[in-house]
Amino acid sequence: MVTPAAKREAVARLQTALGMSERRACAVVGADRTSMRYRSSRADDGDLRSRLRELTQQRRRFGYRRLHILLRREGITINRKMTQRLYREEGLTVRRRKGRKRAVGARAPAPVLALALPNQRWSLDFVHDQMATGRRFRILNIVDDVTLECLRAVLDTSISGKRVVRELGDLIAERGAPKMIVSDNGTELTSNAVLAWSGDASVEWHYIAPGKPTQNGFVESFNGRMRDELLNETLFFTVRQARTILARWVEDYNTERPHSSLGYATPAAFAPELEKQRSVSGCSWMKGGGHVTRSQPRQAPLTNDSAATRRGSQQLSYRFALNSAPTFLAMS
Repeated sequence: MVTPAAKREAVARLQTALGMSERRACAVVGADRTSMRYRSSRADDGDLRSRLRELTQQRRRFGYRRLHILLRREGITINRKMTQRLYREEGLTVRRRKGRKRAVGARAPAPVLALALPNQRWSLDFVHDQMATGRRFRILNIVDDVTLECLRAVLDTSISGKRVVRELGDLIAERGAPKMIVSDNGTELTSNAVLAWSGDASVEWHYIAPGKPTQNGFVESFNGRMRDELLNETLFFTVRQARTILARWVEDYNTERPHSSLGYATPAAFAPELEKQRSVSGCSWMKGGGHVTRSQPRQAPLTNDSAATRRGSQQLSYRFALNSAPTFLAMS
């Protein structure tokens, strides 16, 4: 398809090079004469394009949807289609990395959550990386499965089972104990220290099937975002520097980064809104037939932020329902 701008350029070239009249040149090219005198009335978007490029440099792993959210937070009121058009015209893109091989096979039933509320279930996992000097380090990530908030990211060159227990104890002292903790079968997480602590703290500890990381999908997804947006983008030289950068990234992840699964809200904004909706609307939850359902009372229209948060809570409850459904089928 030839655009009107290309046709105008072709007509101008015929007029200049061959001395054709506008009428004849338009007939040769197949252009409408009225389009030859068109002048765009679109406002100058140079500043917007410049800001979009700046955000892309700061958030190199963000696509146009998340960049659109960041622009709206700055008070730039444009629709998503315009952001997408400018993003494409500027030649911006997120470079795709080659995916790693993943474990395949049947998924075991995930633990059932009767209520999709904060502090109900935590997920734990380790991420490994190395500094510019070649010294390796590990990061213990603890994620809330409902709000997707990173509760703690502990970086050190070695993290034992006793260290895991100590970090969990400090976190529980700050936020209270969860109903369940989910992890893989790593040696640190199956140590005597962890087993003894879970019994003393009266916290149910669920181990996924060996070789099935998809059963711990919430923290695995977080690990992927951390590696994609932080570890692969940053060069570390010392443990102290790595801890400082990690803490700053976790704060940004919890308070600034839009999450599509939460209706493009942040975990910090989603958690209190979820509690507020539950207390104000008096929504009732019921479990039966292998599904977790939620009654939807009539409410006043919500603001844009509240509506996005509500969509995220609904998506989250449905996601838990689908993940939990096989449990009842296996028990029957």
